[in-house]
Formats: sequence, structure tokens, C-alpha cells
Amino acid sequence: QVQLVESGGGLVEPGGSLTLSCTVPGSIFAISAMGWYRQGIANQRELVAVIASGGSTSYTDSVKGRFTISRDNAKNTVYLQMNSLKPEDTSVYYCNAAPWGRLSDSYWGQGTQVTVSS
Repeated sequence: QVQLVESGGGLVEPGGSLTLSCTVPGSIFAISAMGWYRQGIANQRELVAVIASGGSTSYTDSVKGRFTISRDNAKNTVYLQMNSLKPEDTSVYYCNAAPWGRLSDSYWGQGTQVTVSS
């Protein structure tokens, strides 16, 4: 059983910041593209940001310029720095580890709630 451990969610006012963290077993982390997803319409998970094992990144349009994904290979941890948060960013955020970039073989974290509200 591969366990991804997430932390960092919470309640923040609009315009505020949060950083999510996800720690992964080293053997999985090294070969995986790491992504952050959030629960969207009809309970489907939508991709927020992804970082490849080589460090290249991609973001969904709604978070570009506000969110930054990064990975610390020494700590087997991926981060999602979220700035200028908006109420529409409220969701459950999930960490995903996709070995060799294969989503069909990927592992999921337990999810962490992010609520943006005044």
C-alpha cells in the first residue's frame, strides 16, 4: 500500500495564501510526475497543476500566475503554493503520483480541504 501524506489545507480569506504539501515514498517519488487535483463539478477531479520528474510544470488556466507547484527531491515532497486565493478555489485538493507519467497506475492522497471565505 503506497501512502501519500498531504497537509496544509485550511480556511483562508480571499486574497490570502496557503501551501499544500504531499510526501511520497522515495521509490515512487523519483519516477513520478506529481500532480495536484481538486474536486470539481459532478465530483470529478480536475487537474490543477503537474510537475514532471524532470521539473517541467503545467497549470490549468484558472490558476496560472497565482499557484506554483514545486518538488523537493531530497524530501520526496511536492508543494502547491497558492496565492491570491479566490472563493472559487474552495475545494478538496488531492495529491497524485503517476509513475512514468501513467495516470492509470497512479496513487492518490487522502485529500485536504481548502476553504476560501471571508
